[in-house]
Amino acid sequence: MARRRAAAPTSRGTSPGKLIAVAAILIGLVLVSLRLLPGSPFESTAAARWGEPVAPAERSTGSPTDRRERPTPAPSPSPEAELEPLPFAAKDLDLDIDGWYSWSVLDRRTGEIIGSDNMGETSTTASLIKSWIVADYLRRTADAGQTPSDGKLADATKIIRDSDNTRTEQFYNSLGRSASITRLLSLCKLTDSSVAADRGWSRTNLSPRDTARLGQCIADGRAAGPKWTKWLLNEMKQVRGTGDFGIRKAFPPAEQKTIAIKNGWVDRTREQEMHINCLAIGDTWTMGVMVRYPITKGYEYGMKNCEKITEALLRDPN
Repeated sequence: MARRRAAAPTSRGTSPGKLIAVAAILIGLVLVSLRLLPGSPFESTAAARWGEPVAPAERSTGSPTDRRERPTPAPSPSPEAELEPLPFAAKDLDLDIDGWYSWSVLDRRTGEIIGSDNMGETSTTASLIKSWIVADYLRRTADAGQTPSDGKLADATKIIRDSDNTRTEQFYNSLGRSASITRLLSLCKLTDSSVAADRGWSRTNLSPRDTARLGQCIADGRAAGPKWTKWLLNEMKQVRGTGDFGIRKAFPPAEQKTIAIKNGWVDRTREQEMHINCLAIGDTWTMGVMVRYPITKGYEYGMKNCEKITEALLRDPN
């Protein structure tokens, strides 16, 4: 029986599987080369550039990486540094004045208070407190939804401009007497002063520091309320006769007309003292000056000394 001849072996050339594997490796190498090539569209975004360290992705805040692109923070404004100085300078006064005297100035723009070492000591106000009594009446009337009659406004004018005592007593009674002064201490945030219960408005105790605060309370509208503040300040600018003395007399005549005032003067026979007090309100400041001295020296001595103290505190205009 004839034997079948074995088949001849096939060619040993490269198989298709191996060709595919080699092609894949070559393509991978090309792609890696392109990612490392600067400027290539396949360039890796994680690759470090010269001088630009890579921040971890999880720390990114979305802010520009170039510091030059970050906004420069604006400097904090310093409005107080640009304010014009007050007409007064803080000084230790050593004046030839008999008795006790004290003063205080409040900067209406900043709330800063300067004054003598004894600016927290009190004295009886006399007619100075009438500025508050009229303010309290006007504010409470407006708060009640009412408008003062022409007659009441005329009375208020007499109290402020001419220091009418009879009309002041009528207003004071209608306001609850010492209850009005209690409101003053609270509303105007006075720290040194006190109510003279059952002893009348004239015996109210104020310090020069609290007198300056009362002036600010009137000027900023708390005392008389928004409706009547301008009216009250205008009346205080028109104080006349015996009551027109003291602080504003130290200023040039043209400037005096812009300063609102209310003064007080009384002879305390029980203490054998004169009590003279001055309140003034300027555009940027308020001021309180108080003097107390032997009764034998009379009113004018204290009235002149309120002015003398103010003059000593004014800055040199040059």
